[in-house]
Amino acid sequence: MDISTDFMRRIAHAAAAETLPRFRSQGAVANKEAGSFDPVTEADREAERAIRALISSEYPEHGILGEEHGSQNLTSRHVWVIDPIDGTRAYISGIPVWGTLVGLTVDGDAVAGMMSQPFTGELFYANASGSHYEGPGGPRRLATRKTTELAQATLFTTTPALFKGDARKRYDQFETKVQLARYGTDCYAFAMLAAGSVDIVTDPGLKPYDIVALIPIIEKAGGVITTFEGGPAEKGGDILAAATPELHAAAMAALRG
Repeated sequence: MDISTDFMRRIAHAAAAETLPRFRSQGAVANKEAGSFDPVTEADREAERAIRALISSEYPEHGILGEEHGSQNLTSRHVWVIDPIDGTRAYISGIPVWGTLVGLTVDGDAVAGMMSQPFTGELFYANASGSHYEGPGGPRRLATRKTTELAQATLFTTTPALFKGDARKRYDQFETKVQLARYGTDCYAFAMLAAGSVDIVTDPGLKPYDIVALIPIIEKAGGVITTFEGGPAEKGGDILAAATPELHAAAMAALRG
């Protein structure tokens, strides 16, 4: 099935109405994980409510999986996967590299998705017509770079600290093989890969709502995104995305050690 651009925009606007007024407002932050720090804000919860309401009104028979408000009707062939603010740590720090992620799976495969960054006025989305951008500079189709060699690649990860034990050693060695490595930006790094500014993004331990929306944006722009084992990324896990099949294969080999 196809999801209209208009519906993507409506979701983005509904979420922004909840997130933007609270951004840089020094609002209350709760911690969802004892012994660690997994922040959640009122903006997360209210943005997801707004998104769920739109989906339920437009597609009442579809299922929904959201980070903040759980799941409903997951036996449906069509399931929407929502992260109202991917990058809550950036959000509470006042840095505009967070985004609203909403993706649609059909029989488990991600077929449409959007990442909205309302502070910068950007919308990255993919549907049956391809992968697209709307924002400063005007609308355009998204396309990954043609980089095939690690030595020419720009790499992003949220933080190397997420790699544990031997995986950290392999990551550190992998980083020495690329031209440039940068940290942070969560979902924004994946969007920049689709936009042709970044070549590789890798993050371990992702949840479905962290990645489902980004899969079609990257794939329809020409990129490759899988788990470290080469499997589908829809269920999350240790994720590797790259601009070309050749670069993806080289990065996977390097990460495996």
